[in-house]
Amino acid sequence: MKFLDQAKIYIRSGAGGAGAVSFRREKFIPNGGPDGGDGGKGGDVWVEAVEGLNTLIDYRYQQHFKAQTGHHGQGRQMHGGKGDDVVLRVPVGTQVLDEDKETVLLDMDKAGEKVKLLSGGNGGWGNTRFKGPTNQAPTYANPGQEFQERWIWLRLKLIADIGLAGLPNAGKSTFLAAVSAAKPKVADYPFTTLTPNLGMVDLSPSERFVIADIPGLIEGAHEGAGLGTRFLGHVERSASLIHLIDGTQDDVAEAYRIIRGELDAYGEGLADKTELLALNKIDALSPEEREDKVAALKAASGKTPFLVSGVSGEGVTELLRAAWAEVRKTRGEIADDGDDAIPETPGGWAP
Repeated sequence: MKFLDQAKIYIRSGAGGAGAVSFRREKFIPNGGPDGGDGGKGGDVWVEAVEGLNTLIDYRYQQHFKAQTGHHGQGRQMHGGKGDDVVLRVPVGTQVLDEDKETVLLDMDKAGEKVKLLSGGNGGWGNTRFKGPTNQAPTYANPGQEFQERWIWLRLKLIADIGLAGLPNAGKSTFLAAVSAAKPKVADYPFTTLTPNLGMVDLSPSERFVIADIPGLIEGAHEGAGLGTRFLGHVERSASLIHLIDGTQDDVAEAYRIIRGELDAYGEGLADKTELLALNKIDALSPEEREDKVAALKAASGKTPFLVSGVSGEGVTELLRAAWAEVRKTRGEIADDGDDAIPETPGGWAP
């Protein structure tokens, strides 16, 4: 299935049905009088967040959604039925934006949440409603109310607990494949990952969280270089970021500064998130090279990086434990008191 994270669509509610002008005409009833029924209400337009979806591809091939017009009233005081509603089913985490693509109208971040976007028009009154002592045979009825319409944008921001950030070929996809059942494309060239990938990490039966892998950033991404920062929105909701640095490259400190610069330029609070810095691909480094690159990263970032390898599994458990602690802080399960002690769980994750 193709990944699509934004779509522009047209929505329109249903107009109300018209009231009927009718008179009762039956044998042996000389004074039948008016008996026109009311029109039915037009259909509404709803948006609903549902589980099991992770893309907006359904809105790639259909962009116009129109609710049904209410049914017209009929004689014998038969009222028209309500028009059918339109329900836009979207993945959890979808935002509904105005046509300007900036004003957020709704944020559908809870499964099962359902909100009305447009109301259908009320049905018109039939001529029965207008009869009275001074007008016993009205010959007019109301038309139904007009529909409502607008253009909106749907923008998906994936719900993930931890986001992976780094330069192209930093080993993010390999790391995701190693710690979850996700099967992202892995190759030895830049920008192998073109769309975000999600993976579920199972540390134990009661310790589970979601990791999001987004396409790699390069210098100038905030100005549109490479794939730009289009996919950074998918890690805005995460508890923290795992920043992977390719240990086999020459200048690991510069790689760190490039990504931090792009996060700062993007904004939206990404630069303020807790960062778990990790030197990746250490299986290809000698002990001396590890020490040199750890020292360079520590000098550039002010923190000691984790040493990990998505291929051999070395150091992965410790990094995942640190990530799980950040997830628990975000969920309010443990206090954010700065305690770096991370409890071990028997039978936890192992490569």
